[in-house]
Amino acid sequence: MGKVWFVGAGPGAPDLITVRGARLLAEADAILYTGSLVAKTVLEWAGKDCEIADSKSMDLAQVTDWLLDRARRHTTVVRLQTGDPTLYGVLAELARPLDAAGIPVGIVSGVSSAMASAAAAGECLTLPEVTQTVIFTRLSERTRMPEEESLASLAAHGCTLCLFLSIERIEAVAAQCIEAGWAPTAQVVVVHKATWPDEEQVLRGTLTDIAERCRAAGIDRQALILLSPALGARTRTDSHPSKLYDAAFPRRFRPARKAP
Repeated sequence: MGKVWFVGAGPGAPDLITVRGARLLAEADAILYTGSLVAKTVLEWAGKDCEIADSKSMDLAQVTDWLLDRARRHTTVVRLQTGDPTLYGVLAELARPLDAAGIPVGIVSGVSSAMASAAAAGECLTLPEVTQTVIFTRLSERTRMPEEESLASLAAHGCTLCLFLSIERIEAVAAQCIEAGWAPTAQVVVVHKATWPDEEQVLRGTLTDIAERCRAAGIDRQALILLSPALGARTRTDSHPSKLYDAAFPRRFRPARKAP
């Protein structure tokens, strides 16, 4: 009886998988990866004798059966998922039958596309005294959102929003954010395939024109939407400095200094 590892592949670039994730890919006897979402370049870490299969045409039962079968025949089996396995995946559904069969399960974190998208755009998700809260969410569609988690209600907080799985309805995203109180001229960043070799695209616009820009660029999937009052922080002159390195602010290892 082997062990099944749910490994986050990260956003796309093969060197953005964690060291632990890369080690497990190298040790794995069998890998089942999400071919429609995971960049194949990440599989460069796999051993030459490893069995590799793509799950893009499988349903839940077929994925489960594959993992159960390989775990009974191999020592190390990896389910390689895009981003982080604990965010917008089916980790719980896949782990339940493994748990029931007594097969050990491990989880390896991955770099989320939210962080990778902010980095690709050169942006910060938080800014002192502007926003200190980040919401990961999505637009309600086939997967229904709880009523209290509608985009309009979350957007009303005015903090940073990282919107997954919503690019196909970017017009609705913009409309609901404006309805929630955001200015039509609020900046928006859309990152398509963040860090994917030769495929990454970063689009900038406003709530008024971002949908048109996305359509013109042909971006309608695998993109993250960033909406935040912190966007453009690097060019702002009115932001408040962090207390972290403020000489007048005492820290555990650094006493406060009076201004000369």
